[in-house]
Amino acid sequence: MRIIAAAGLLASLVVSGVMASQSARADYVPPFKGNDTGGIIAYSMATQVDARQVAVDHCARYGKVVKFLAVQAYEGGYISFSCRWVPYGAAVQPIRTLY
Repeated sequence: MRIIAAAGLLASLVVSGVMASQSARADYVPPFKGNDTGGIIAYSMATQVDARQVAVDHCARYGKVVKFLAVQAYEGGYISFSCRWVPYGAAVQPIRTLY
C-alpha cells in the first residue's frame, strides 16, 4: 500500500512540476479573431494581407456585410469591424470570394 501511495505522490509532483514550468499564455490574442457580430484584425497582420478582404469574407460567411469601426495604426494595435445585416432594399446577398 505504501508503494502505491508513494507512486501517486511522485506522479502528482511530476505533473505539478510540468504544469508550473508552462506559461499560462493569458495574454495571447490571435492575429484575427471574430464571430457573427464582428471581429478584430491585428495591425501587424493588416500590413501583410488585405484586411478589408479578410473582413468581407468573414462577414459574408454569416450572410452579412462589413462595417469598419476603428483603426489603431501602430504595432500592437487592431482594426475592429462589425458584421451587419444586408440593408433592406439591397438586390443581392454578400459575395464571398474564394482564395
